[in-house]
Amino acid sequence: MKELLTVRKAVTRDVESIFCLLELYAHSGIVLSRSREDISFFISNFTVAEYEGKVCGCAAVRDFGNDLLEVRSLVVMPGLQGKGIGRAMLRVIISNLNADRNGWRLFALTLRPDFFRSLGFREVPKSLFPEKIWSDCSKCAKRSCCDEIAVLLESGGN
Repeated sequence: MKELLTVRKAVTRDVESIFCLLELYAHSGIVLSRSREDISFFISNFTVAEYEGKVCGCAAVRDFGNDLLEVRSLVVMPGLQGKGIGRAMLRVIISNLNADRNGWRLFALTLRPDFFRSLGFREVPKSLFPEKIWSDCSKCAKRSCCDEIAVLLESGGN
């Protein structure tokens, strides 16, 4: 599997593949839906994984400023989950952050905190991220009964 997997920055031709992947999970409330236009506008925020030449996973990083970033829209094609694709994408994202920034804090709101813990993230209160709550959570159907766990990874250790 690893020899057939490529992780790279997304480009414009990936918009439709990213949209289709996100829609698979948006319908069940796992990620927020994103329009093709939104994906296209923020394409530079996305990382994609290709398996046998086809996009099979994506993740985006949103920069809130003050070295606070969020992993969002992290999905892997059904049938390929558990094969290290999400882990490979996050490792590339973290490596790029280390190369591009002196210090950073990367967080996620997730239904799979164990996945993130295995990569060095720690569980934290959602209240640490008012920027996220005001920008996205206020629009979410689950805002009054959120079941996601906040996790955080900081450069230079946890």
